[in-house]
Amino acid sequence: MGVATRGVATRLVSVLVLLAAWQVAASLAGSRLLPAPLAILDFIVKESATGDLWRNVGITLTRVGVSFFFAMGLGVLLGIALGRWKALNLVLDTPLLILLNTPALVITVLAYIWVGLNESAAVLAVVLNKLPNVAVIVREGARGLDPGLEEMARSYRFDRRTWIAHVLVPQLQPFVVAAARSGLSLAWKIVLVIELLGRPNGVGFAINFYFVQSLNVAAIIGYSVVFMSVMIAIDILILQRLEAHVRRWR
Repeated sequence: MGVATRGVATRLVSVLVLLAAWQVAASLAGSRLLPAPLAILDFIVKESATGDLWRNVGITLTRVGVSFFFAMGLGVLLGIALGRWKALNLVLDTPLLILLNTPALVITVLAYIWVGLNESAAVLAVVLNKLPNVAVIVREGARGLDPGLEEMARSYRFDRRTWIAHVLVPQLQPFVVAAARSGLSLAWKIVLVIELLGRPNGVGFAINFYFVQSLNVAAIIGYSVVFMSVMIAIDILILQRLEAHVRRWR
């Protein structure tokens, strides 16, 4: 059995153990406040049949994707600038720390107050929450560029484009992917809070709807399980493979 096969088998066993423990806990509780796994599956099937589940998941994924794209782009550029120019880092370090330590809920509420209850405010809230995290991670990569490669670039008189392509980008790739992995797990949670507070659709809206209207725990857990599964699949199938690819030179 190969390493990859053993890894998949281990994951499957851990999931089965978790489901078994969940079933036992639900049986002992004997309450609708802790539905059994089959009750969650039944809700997922019924909600899928109406189309509401996948419509809400698609809307939330779109919000996550758009905000993630802007946050990563701006964060990478800012992180490189901070890592390369000490004066700029000195000026912006404190504002970055303030943003990093401001609760996501506060930023979300302020974005809705300043911009209004619209999609622009939702994207802005995620970007403001995610951007400092990306910038700080990429800044460390930009600070730690290999002096030997820098010397080689000067010796061969690399122009700016060649330096970026063959010196900067290869060394920053692991930091950018690490920022993407940590940022994506943060971004989708923030998007759910944003939808819960002020959007008329999406996974966060659906969770809030079932909580307020009927305290439907099966629905709440069902939506959570489906969206978590989608995000875990993205991480395993795309980001983890991308991380292994950019680290192959090591």
